[in-house]
Amino acid sequence: MATYLLWDVDGTLIVNDFSGVSIYARAFERTTGSPPSVPLTNPHGMTEGQLLPELLRIHGHDVALHDVFREHLTALSIEEHETGLTRVACPGVAEALTGFARQGWHNCLLTGNAPDRARYKMLQTGFDENVFDWQNSFFGHRSETRHHLTATAAEALAPHTVVIIGDTPLDGAAAASAGFAFLGVATGSFGTEELREAGAFLAIDSFADGFEAALDGIRSLAGQRDAGNGPVRA
Repeated sequence: MATYLLWDVDGTLIVNDFSGVSIYARAFERTTGSPPSVPLTNPHGMTEGQLLPELLRIHGHDVALHDVFREHLTALSIEEHETGLTRVACPGVAEALTGFARQGWHNCLLTGNAPDRARYKMLQTGFDENVFDWQNSFFGHRSETRHHLTATAAEALAPHTVVIIGDTPLDGAAAASAGFAFLGVATGSFGTEELREAGAFLAIDSFADGFEAALDGIRSLAGQRDAGNGPVRA
């Protein structure tokens, strides 16, 4: 039995940078020859396996181009990295990653991004990529819905203790759909009360001042499992 922490990326590990939307527009233009002209109605929370085909579809392109689209997205991520793009870690996250690892817990990713894009985001933020368990991380480039992504994680990690760490109610919904516990952190666009309403067993302002509470909360969940109550569920 082990404890797996599935971290969301944007707004949770790294400060939201909404200029990042432009990389999808540039990758789209490289794929189709023209920039996107029709905005998605609600792209927030979409996996790349959902977003890329949908962008192609609403512009009248063959959705089979999504693999080429993804290749251009990866190439642009590499170009950004090589030209020195930097990102900012959310408060206290670096220390939390180290502190959780000291407990023997696995820091993993649960993200709508493809593996390469997620890896470059981590490097651009200054994280040591070895702090993450990439083998037990889950990426949305092949998932048409976030539910499919979390269902994949649930199948792979049963019967271990699993906690999704995220900054939005959508992360809470993702945790609930897989039967995982949800730890909310208000470093994105939502406050602690909204995250509690979304099912968080604990909601903190940030890891800068909430690490000890998070540590105690996750220990309690793992203790429930170790006491013989079976896999921890939300």
